[in-house]
Amino acid sequence: MRGENSLWVHEAPKLGLLVSDTPQAEEAARELRAAHRFVAVPDSDAVVVVGGDGFMLSVLHRVLTVEKPKPVFGMNRGTVGFLMNDYRAGDLEERVRRATSFFLSPLTMEATTTSGQTIVSPAINEVSLLRETRQASKIEISIDGKVRLEELACDGVLVSTPAGSTAYNLSAGGPILPLDADLLALTALSPFRPRRWKGALVKNNSTIEFRILEAGRRPVSAVADQLEVRDVRHVKIISNLSHRLELLFDPDYALDDRILMEQFIA
Repeated sequence: MRGENSLWVHEAPKLGLLVSDTPQAEEAARELRAAHRFVAVPDSDAVVVVGGDGFMLSVLHRVLTVEKPKPVFGMNRGTVGFLMNDYRAGDLEERVRRATSFFLSPLTMEATTTSGQTIVSPAINEVSLLRETRQASKIEISIDGKVRLEELACDGVLVSTPAGSTAYNLSAGGPILPLDADLLALTALSPFRPRRWKGALVKNNSTIEFRILEAGRRPVSAVADQLEVRDVRHVKIISNLSHRLELLFDPDYALDDRILMEQFIA
């Protein structure tokens, strides 16, 4: 969801700074600290994140644990930088003040292992189920309590948010979703049976459940962004629509435009 940022119309925002531990990001941080005054993150109006998409995801996961999450303005010192703005050391306060806000709602994964342990974790991009051995996984898929696919034989399956639809989901042949779409992409990974089932689009208020068939013989792991849970037997996924993350982008370099552009790249 997109919205105008009106937090700092009349004054410069107080900025916190979080930096990846890569040489490129640390060099940029030295330049930024020489040009700007930063405050401690808890005292800030917004947080400047310097690094790549992986570091941004880790920061957003930390933001999710805060009662009142700070808006986040990323600057790319990584590789792709899909969630990041261009890096420039100057005019940072003005860029943040003029930035456009995008609000993202994460997924919540509840994974139960074969030993009975339950792990709950958020996911901003996607939740992926992946076979652990050479044997194909067999997975039952339910939507809102109703079984929709009794048995999917595959390498795995994933559920993607619109923000994550251009990442692993796209590589697996899934659809690109507009950022404001109230949908999740359900995408099969190398499906064997049924051969023609590639996936589905479901409403973002749906409850998606996966039951692992033959979990002992055909083990499956569940991955919520960067957290992996091994040997799962049941996974439930919901959108946490009550919890929103605010990402800040330069007006001429917005995330929804980048997602649209991805559909026209040859």
